Amino acid sequence: MVGESVLAIGSRTVPARRVVAALFASALFLSAFLLFVLEPMVAKSMLPKLGGTPMVWNTCVMFFQAALLVGYVAAHLLTRAGLPPRVTWVYPAVVAGAIVTLPLSFTRVPAPGDHPAAWLFDELVRVAALPTTALAMSAPALQAWFARTQLPGASDPYFLYAASNAGSLLALLAYPTVIEPGLGLQPQARVWAAAFVVLALLVGTCAVITRRHDQRSLQAGDMPSHVVIDSAQRIRWIMLAFIPSSLMLGVTTYISTDIAAVPLIWVVPLALYLATFVIAFGQRAPGTGAAAERRVPLLATTVAVFMASNTALPVQFDIPLHLAMLMAVALMCHGRLAAERPPAQHLTEFYLLLSFGGMMGGLFNTLIAPLVFNGVFEYPLLLVCACAVPALYAHKPRTADSMRDLGYAAVAAGTAAAVNVALLHNGVQSVPVRVVAMGAVALVAFTQARHPTRFAMMIAAMLVASTVTQRAYTTVLEAERTFFGTYRVGLGGGGRFYALFHGTTIHGLQAVDPSRRNEPLVYYHRSAPFGQAFERLPRLHDASDVAVIGLGVGSLAAYAEASQRWVFFEIDPAIERIARDQRYFHFLESCGSRCEIVLGDARLSLGRFDRRFDAIVLDAFSSDSIPVHLLTREALDTYLQRLKPGGLLMFHISNKYLRLGPPLARLVRERGLVSVEQDQPVSAADVRTGRVESDWLVASADADAIGLLASDRRWIPVTAPKEVPVWTDDYSNILSTLKFLN
Repeated sequence: MVGESVLAIGSRTVPARRVVAALFASALFLSAFLLFVLEPMVAKSMLPKLGGTPMVWNTCVMFFQAALLVGYVAAHLLTRAGLPPRVTWVYPAVVAGAIVTLPLSFTRVPAPGDHPAAWLFDELVRVAALPTTALAMSAPALQAWFARTQLPGASDPYFLYAASNAGSLLALLAYPTVIEPGLGLQPQARVWAAAFVVLALLVGTCAVITRRHDQRSLQAGDMPSHVVIDSAQRIRWIMLAFIPSSLMLGVTTYISTDIAAVPLIWVVPLALYLATFVIAFGQRAPGTGAAAERRVPLLATTVAVFMASNTALPVQFDIPLHLAMLMAVALMCHGRLAAERPPAQHLTEFYLLLSFGGMMGGLFNTLIAPLVFNGVFEYPLLLVCACAVPALYAHKPRTADSMRDLGYAAVAAGTAAAVNVALLHNGVQSVPVRVVAMGAVALVAFTQARHPTRFAMMIAAMLVASTVTQRAYTTVLEAERTFFGTYRVGLGGGGRFYALFHGTTIHGLQAVDPSRRNEPLVYYHRSAPFGQAFERLPRLHDASDVAVIGLGVGSLAAYAEASQRWVFFEIDPAIERIARDQRYFHFLESCGSRCEIVLGDARLSLGRFDRRFDAIVLDAFSSDSIPVHLLTREALDTYLQRLKPGGLLMFHISNKYLRLGPPLARLVRERGLVSVEQDQPVSAADVRTGRVESDWLVASADADAIGLLASDRRWIPVTAPKEVPVWTDDYSNILSTLKFLN
């Protein structure tokens, strides 16, 4: 209940006006906070069901963008001029109705034949559609209500948008740093439900104030007749919302593919994206947006150089570069939107079009791009679109200008192709040389940054020409993209090996030479830690049943003895198809009926499997978006339930970016297991023969089961400091494992 000093707006007291403005701002802040806490909370709860993949996050983002669009449509329809005053109560009724669905609980799991993205979207709609739509209605509805009052600022209520985005930004920063470490998922859901009830009370109070001081008649009758929004402007608003939304998801996929699909990694690009809304709709927006627009060509050119030369900076410099580019592009686009914001009469339509553009960005990255492209090409495509944004405001070019732009693009394409051919033909592997050579081409493009269409065309031509020439010199035999990743089969080692790549990480090799066809390579060669364990541990080489989580090309099947049964658990059917393709790989063919493949999330499939194993090998952590849900206390308990007494757990934790040994050691120690680890380096000569650095941890409840490794100086007994927390389904800390930070 609001006091008389607040409701008596007619008295025009300054404290009353300020309190009411603060009330509306608080409701907007809380609704946005709840919406953007819910997003990572829901996505995290889905990882144990769908595996660690960036597409879980992208699909969740697409759902929330769709809910945002539905909420904005509803708010637009319910706040139009001329509607009876009682319509004001519809939105509070939606918020109150959503309370009956709380706390949110996701109990279903996908069936083996379900498409992951379709199942996830359906589950989100089933459980969370009503509360997310109610939250999505808040920003346009509350701002439209505020615009009807006689309060100062009511004629331009867009300042409240900053409060909304500040709530979103705080939620994304608080979730991985405060909420996730401090509360489990179930307590999070209960606290979230309680906060939603508080929001319902705030919305109801705002509705009372709006009904008592509704200036709708003034708004409908006095709307300036000269305010006209044409189709071109609407399309421009949609494009300015689409580009940063799609680019944000592209950067997220880029980062999380090679590190991990966890909230900490997800929220950084989204938080920066939302921060640009706060800045763009602030008081200093014009200068800030213009400054960002001046920096976009330089950042885009720098990113394009590394893309075109097929190289990357060290991760501690590479990630900030891409995040800086994202923020500059988003600030440029959102600054343009803020500068074009219409009068309050068109507020809800403006937000509706922004929401539609954002949702189309999510739809493009999540559903369309994986179907159209067999690689992650949407990222460079949106980079080119960002370069062309200023062209949306340019005068229509003359035919001569268009021909000149095409000519510049042709020169850029030809030069980039010639540089790549020269480098590849001469076998130049030096990263600095490749970057400098391609940087010279990009510098020419950069000189045309004042002509946005020409500049964008030159960047596009450079990227396309580089990709085509690199593929001509790199034997890609097959490429496929699925919900779980992008795969390439090609020839490596000078044509001596068939190789499977997932993203940027090699996931298996097999020798082309038939005499070496059954020789396990990369992390699994006979002298690697796994080979040593197989040779020296009776529990492993005399096992009757062995489980392997993660298939790759089936390299470990080379170890299967005639009397053994090996079961491979693989989440992606595409990997099984590739591993069984006898044009390239033959490990599964040689293993025959001794090797079985079970499709589906390994943790769920293993939990309901009908037999126990002498050894369980976990081979799913080599760089590409590691499935954190396979490294938690709950996951370990599942493994121990499916392990025979005294059985072995073998964790393959080779990883470019993450040091997984400490949290894993803490986990096995908590369950009373004895463990040893070996991180085996390799020489340049080893790499030429198909061997790479290999890090393995072996654990068992029976010390005698790993006794022969414990006495081997190459294997080190594992110790874990007590201050290292145990990872659970509710808590994990990827930041603490990043090699470049520790």
